[in-house]
Amino acid sequence: MSSTFLGVPTPFGESPLHGSAPFPAAARRAVADAQLRHNIGAATATIRAKRAAVVGEVQDWEQLRRNGQEIKRYTLAHLDELLVELERNVVARGGIVHWAADAAEANRIVTELVRATGESDVVKVKSMATQEIGLNEALAEAGITAHETDLAELIVQLADDRPSHILVPAIHRNRSEIRDIFRAQMPGADPDLTDDPPALAAAARTHLRRTMLGAKVAISGANFAVADTGTLAVVESEGNGRMCLTLPDTLITVMGIEKLVPTWQDLEVFLQLLPRSSTGERMNPYTSLWTGVHRGDGPQQFHLVLLDNGRVDTLADEVGREVLHCIRCSACLNVCPVYERTGGHAYGSVYPGPIGAVLTPQLTGVAENPSLPYASTLCGACFDACPVRIDIPSILVHLRAQATAAHRTPTAESAGMAAASWVMRSSRRFTAATRLLRVGRLLRNRRGAISVLPPPMSAWTSARDLPAPPSETFRTWWENR
Repeated sequence: MSSTFLGVPTPFGESPLHGSAPFPAAARRAVADAQLRHNIGAATATIRAKRAAVVGEVQDWEQLRRNGQEIKRYTLAHLDELLVELERNVVARGGIVHWAADAAEANRIVTELVRATGESDVVKVKSMATQEIGLNEALAEAGITAHETDLAELIVQLADDRPSHILVPAIHRNRSEIRDIFRAQMPGADPDLTDDPPALAAAARTHLRRTMLGAKVAISGANFAVADTGTLAVVESEGNGRMCLTLPDTLITVMGIEKLVPTWQDLEVFLQLLPRSSTGERMNPYTSLWTGVHRGDGPQQFHLVLLDNGRVDTLADEVGREVLHCIRCSACLNVCPVYERTGGHAYGSVYPGPIGAVLTPQLTGVAENPSLPYASTLCGACFDACPVRIDIPSILVHLRAQATAAHRTPTAESAGMAAASWVMRSSRRFTAATRLLRVGRLLRNRRGAISVLPPPMSAWTSARDLPAPPSETFRTWWENR
């Protein structure tokens, strides 16, 4: 790997990882949208039920989770060696590997590769990495049209909308809204199209088949890459991925460097964990694996773009690096009480939900997204659901500490906390302070509470009462008994 790749990434500019508004303000707007809450609540409840059923069938599910966690830990500990091994095996089988330090470099590489083919249209397999770097927008600026072929991504693209879920990008839309989008924006759509799901799927299939059958260039992400064989894997449920990965002459894959697994055998663990945790299926309907280029079969040019974009910096954080274990299953979103009420747009990033609250600040720097680590109740449901046991609550607390340290300014509250810390570090000082607090009983009202305090504590009592100190401290009570 070059020193440029391992160096400090350049600024993200207008990367989709940067929130347009702090989470609290965006969340308040989302919570006020009753239709949005209904759409997301109904969809996540359905997905949760499906996942629970198929996970319950696996007697060694917890052991599988631990296996996945350990494979990911090993991968990150040996990432430099495994990436070089992957490159060597991809090249040996006819592929070409490119290294991209940031979003701008990745977009430049892909744009130049498409231009070299002479094509101005490409088809895309659903990819979080290409959304992360804003590839569609970069291609559009270069006069290249990217056609999304995943059904939910197509809905979002036709509506000029943004994805709001990792697995189901259009989860915030109901079928009536989708019918209206298709009628208004899909070329050749029947003006009498109904909102019956089979009818909507058929209309999309007809539209997409025309696009995919004529495509010469495809762009994909990758769910996994196997270092010891150079094999790439994409799992999906609609078949559009299989067509895009096999029909065009040129295939360009953009993959985050953390998506590696060391060996072919390791892949079997994740092909059990991912479908159950994402779509609630025992296995994905379409699991496409390809290794390099095969004459007369599939794309005859294969390019793999390995993307850093903040991942190496994240790897340097001993606590935060665990977010790089993520396999993008979205299980944490579907169990999160915050996501269920706010939806994905409130997070201001292509990565919403609990994983977005930790991954986005890690990739961009906490200073760029300081409110996201607070977009959680710390209830722990995300950890329980995560198939690779990412301790999201602990990472959230870790990032909150960073955000607080970065924006620390002297206030009455911080001064009070510093004084309390000083008092509590000494048993003698703490005992004296508890005795002194009994003077506060003189301020209590008839209900036995303190409702008025002088500034700056008046900010507290203006909205709530303060319990009056007891007449006897616990330590005194304990000594007497």
